[in-house]
Amino acid sequence: MIVTCTYAPEAPPRQSSARSPSASVGTWTLAHRPEAAGEARKITKELLAQWSVAEDAADSVLLTVSELVTNAVEHARPPLHFQLSVDPGTQRVHIEVSDGGPAALDGDWAVSCTPDEHGRGLEIVNQLTAAHGDRAEPGRAVRWADVTSVP
Repeated sequence: MIVTCTYAPEAPPRQSSARSPSASVGTWTLAHRPEAAGEARKITKELLAQWSVAEDAADSVLLTVSELVTNAVEHARPPLHFQLSVDPGTQRVHIEVSDGGPAALDGDWAVSCTPDEHGRGLEIVNQLTAAHGDRAEPGRAVRWADVTSVP
């Protein structure tokens, strides 16, 4: 059974994160460690330049990637997979981060923080994305987001 939750402030609800056949796609497996967010940002920055994504949109994509990967490291189990694609038809960059599902305990950073030092990630993603959501699949959880790639 697949459960999909979607948030799309400016678009109708979406039941999946399907892309058009013309989308450019890249997928990576990241080490389940704090440095994963930086690695994902580096990969993302290089691809966004290749795809000629506008600077404002690129900043939103980079911050969204950072939030989703950091949440997977801090609150979920490995493995950690990261996927980026751009769809010229919708002019959106699609981000997916999958992990092994919720961890029994939060990561070291989350445990060491006071409540006012964390917990804003979903609000940041809400503000930066055209749509986002999550879905549970057998053995993994997937969080996805779409950022409009042109201003």
